[in-house]
Amino acid sequence: MRERTIYFLFTDTGTYLSKAINYCTKQSLNHVSIAFEPDLSEVYSFGRKRPKNPFIGGFVVEDIQSEFMKNSNCAIYSYTITESECEAIIQNIKEIEARKEMYRYNFIGLIGILLHIKINRKNAYFCSQFVATILKDLEKFQLSKPPHFITPADIRMHEDMQLIYQGRLGDYQSSRIKKERKLVIGEQTLPKQSFIFLLSSKVKRFVIR
Repeated sequence: MRERTIYFLFTDTGTYLSKAINYCTKQSLNHVSIAFEPDLSEVYSFGRKRPKNPFIGGFVVEDIQSEFMKNSNCAIYSYTITESECEAIIQNIKEIEARKEMYRYNFIGLIGILLHIKINRKNAYFCSQFVATILKDLEKFQLSKPPHFITPADIRMHEDMQLIYQGRLGDYQSSRIKKERKLVIGEQTLPKQSFIFLLSSKVKRFVIR
C-alpha cells in the first residue's frame, strides 16, 4: 500500500489575539494548518480572511509568503498516512472549500474550550477543530477529545509526528533547499568516499604483510 506524507504547520503570528490565546492556553504556536506538499504551496485552515481584521474569518488557503505569515514563529511536522487516506482528507477539504462562503470562524467555540463547555455551531470551525474534523476517520490518528475541544497542542503532541523545521516561517524554504542540496552532495560524494576507504584498507593489509 502506497504511503503519502502530510504536513502540519503550527504558527504564532504575534498578534494581540494570538498573545491572548497563548495566555489562556499556556501554550505557544496556537494556530494549525494542514498541507500536502513539502514546500507548503497550499496550506489549509480556518483563520482570518483579512490579515488586519481578526474578526472576519473562515476557511482559508494561507499564503506562507505573505507579510502576515512569513514573520511568524513556526514548527512544521510531517506525518505518514496511506494514499487512500490522503485522498479522503483532500476530498473533505475540497467539499468545504466548494461551500466556503457558508462557513465561519468559530470564535464562540474557543470560549467553550476555555470553559470546558461543549459548543457546537453549524458550519463553523476554529483551526484545530477543522484539522481534527478532517482527520477524524484516520484509524491511527485518534485523539482523546472530540474536535470541539481539540487544541493545536493536542495535534502537535500526537505520536508519530515528526518535527522537520522550527523557526521563522519566512526562512523555511531556504532551510529546506539547503537540506536537499546537502543530501544531493552527500549522495554524489559517497562513491568517492567508499573508494578511499577501500584503497586505505588495501594499503593497510599490504603494510601488515
